[in-house]
Order: sequence, then C-alpha cells, then structure tokens
Amino acid sequence: MRILTIANQLTLLRLLLVPGLVILVLYGFNGWAFITFMVAGITDALDGLIARLARQRTRLGALLDPMADKLLVVSTFIVLTMPLGLPNQLPVWFTVSVISRDVVIVLTVAIVNLAIERRVFYPSVLGKIATGFYVVTGAVVLFFNYLGYQSRIVDLAVYGSLAITLVSGLHYIVHAARVLNES
Repeated sequence: MRILTIANQLTLLRLLLVPGLVILVLYGFNGWAFITFMVAGITDALDGLIARLARQRTRLGALLDPMADKLLVVSTFIVLTMPLGLPNQLPVWFTVSVISRDVVIVLTVAIVNLAIERRVFYPSVLGKIATGFYVVTGAVVLFFNYLGYQSRIVDLAVYGSLAITLVSGLHYIVHAARVLNES
C-alpha cells in the first residue's frame, strides 16, 4: 500500500500551511491569513473524504491527520490570542480552555494505556464536532479581522466552541473512566 496517498499529501499540505498562517497573522496580512486558513480547512475535509472514498486509509494518515488538526487549531488560537491590535482577539481563558481539553484527553489516554493495556481511543462524534467548531471559530475571527471590525458573531463562535470543549472533554473523561472500570 502506498504511504504518500493523495489524502496524506493533503494532510502534509495542511501541516505546511500552519507556519505560513501564523506569519501572515503576525505581519498583519489578514486577508491572506484568512485564505490560508480556509485552504487548510478545505484540505482537512478533503483528506478524510478521499481516504474513505478511494480506500486510502493509512497508519500514517491516522497519525498525521489529528496532529495537523491540533497544530492548525492551537497555532491559530495562540496567535489570535496575542495582543497584536487585531479588531477581534480570542480571550486567553478560551485558548487555555481549548488547549487544556486536549492535554486532559492525552493524559487520560496515557493513564488508561499505562494502567490497563494499550487501547486505541478513536475520535468521538463530539470530538469531531469540537474540531468543526474550532475551525469555524478560527475562520470567523480571521474573516472579521480581514474586514477590519469587531463582530458579535466572533463572541457567539467563542462561546459555542467553549460549550463543545467542555462537553467533549467531559465525554472523553467519562469514556475513559468506563474503560478503567471494565478492566
């Protein structure tokens, strides 16, 4: 089986777009930052679709895709939290909450794997919804920064993302506790 499938190439492209996106935001090229983020988001949708439809699922893709998602979201949120004088800035508490959720999930999986046995935790529907909310939030913030004005839509996106962050984080913890109790 080929390792560098079209789906994996799209994932690698998403990984390569992240530093460019950060640099574009830092230097105030808000329109290009928005376009770069949208291209990265489209590659996220396409790589999974192509992997399923063309039967190009690989171990490499299973590892790279979530890493690319996390890197895109975390890098975007961190740079949009920085005091850069942007019309719309993410609150520090929000970015810390999103990153903390991911850290809790990784630690929970590590504890289960160390305490019981090697287990694979597949992304839950809530986790996928959370990622979708994060991508929409990043896109909304970048779009309104490009337009150059503050928007209440950014606030709605932030609070919607916060809600799914809390719900999906608790869901992972409950799932891991169930796995621990069954063993």
